[in-house]
Amino acid sequence: MGNNEPCGNAPASMIKALVELRKLSKSFDRAPSLLAGAQSLPAVRGVSLSIAPGETLGLVGESGCGKSTLGRMAAGLLEPSGGDVFIKGLPLWDKKAHKDYRAFRRSLAGVVQMIFQDPYASLDPRMSIGESIAEPLLCSRRCGQGERKLAGDEIRERVRVMLRKVGLEADAAARRPNEFSGGQRQRIAVARALITEPAFVVCDEPTSSLDASVQSQVLNLLLDLQDEFGVSYLFISHDLAVVRHMSDRIAVMRNGKLVEEGDADQVFFHPAQGYTRLLLDAST
Repeated sequence: MGNNEPCGNAPASMIKALVELRKLSKSFDRAPSLLAGAQSLPAVRGVSLSIAPGETLGLVGESGCGKSTLGRMAAGLLEPSGGDVFIKGLPLWDKKAHKDYRAFRRSLAGVVQMIFQDPYASLDPRMSIGESIAEPLLCSRRCGQGERKLAGDEIRERVRVMLRKVGLEADAAARRPNEFSGGQRQRIAVARALITEPAFVVCDEPTSSLDASVQSQVLNLLLDLQDEFGVSYLFISHDLAVVRHMSDRIAVMRNGKLVEEGDADQVFFHPAQGYTRLLLDAST
């Protein structure tokens, strides 16, 4: 299989990182009330970051700081108010930069995926586990010569292989999400995110709802799969200790802004900002 390429062409000189976030901003409109008119509330304010192939960038900050909003923009799920995301040198949100923007967006299912905080909410209870895991394969499209359509037997085999990789039996494919524990459901979410062997996965608090022992198992699973597939992660968490365990570099957000960025050990052991030290104290 291998990492898919998004539709489009970018000169090699433009591709300096796998993922680049350039001056990303996002504001949400709040409806007017009796005491105040309509307001625009900034959630992310001019954040720029880059992620190299095979690298994990940890994004940490307290609840409400804008890190999940940033992750959704990076994954293509939420359109920014300003700035852009570049995947392999191609702008994600600039429609005019693509000859066929719809084809480009369809192709992203094989390039960018996301693992959500609540695995039960992210899995359709009406679909079997096998159907949920196979869905990104069915959504993914390639450009140029195109990829031949996968036969049903091939899709089912890929699902069985992926289930084994995340530590579940092949017969899990026929069951429903409510038949699994929280940790098992998150393993299923990981399988769904990696079934297309994407280049980039946004992990939005993927273990915060799990017990400590299960949390450790899922974190180690993510690391093992990263070694196997060479995938890059944007790993989002409020827990600086967890982020250090997972990350090559760490970025710290506060009130929608980036306040610190550096090597994981440097930020963890020698934080430059008092806010980062507070986050570190809270995680110990």
